[in-house]
Amino acid sequence: MSRLALHAERHRVSRIGWLRAAVLGANDGLVSTASLVIGVAAAEATRGGILIAGVAGLVAGAMSMAAGEYVSVSSQSDTEKADLARETSELANDREAEVAELAGIYAARGVEPALARQVALQLMEKDALEAHARDELGISEMATARPVQAALTSALTFGLGALPPLILSLWAPLDGLMIWIAVSSLAALMALGGLGAVAGGAPVGRSVLRVAFWGVVAMAVTAGIGRFFGTIV
Repeated sequence: MSRLALHAERHRVSRIGWLRAAVLGANDGLVSTASLVIGVAAAEATRGGILIAGVAGLVAGAMSMAAGEYVSVSSQSDTEKADLARETSELANDREAEVAELAGIYAARGVEPALARQVALQLMEKDALEAHARDELGISEMATARPVQAALTSALTFGLGALPPLILSLWAPLDGLMIWIAVSSLAALMALGGLGAVAGGAPVGRSVLRVAFWGVVAMAVTAGIGRFFGTIV
């Protein structure tokens, strides 16, 4: 007698909510703070001025990331709630039409029409709203919007990403500060890109090159602006 071995599978898509916010926060914290510090240093500011700018950038950036993520993900959450409320009303007012709608979705995926209706009826008997949320609206537990989680993750990881250039600003030689921060930040960005790729199951090389390229562009542009204004002011 054959037996089916059931096993739990862990899929990377379940990490998409916090992983997106974490990678975005850490990369933004590192790039923006390193670029800010390099730009101020290029203007030939004092170490105290550089540190003040860096700390201000860390605090403002972390708060901005948290607020932006919260507002953005809250909007998504509000949309999901509105769709679920509408679906609840439709289930209460015309259940048969909802059965046909769900069966049509399964039939469109290749299930034989009679079987599709049977599946729809069984799933709706267990939890009609969950079945429609998942298969009609595309809302599932792992992809549900979580505003507070996204906001806190973004703020925390932004702060962590901003720490390396700030720490270097404390002890690196002032005359070589830009080089120290640029090289270390680029290395950290590449490490972050690789870590995010591994966690998300994406190609490592492409992710590393992508973050490295934009990091170099950001630091080069701010260094140029700082040097320009430092010369004319």
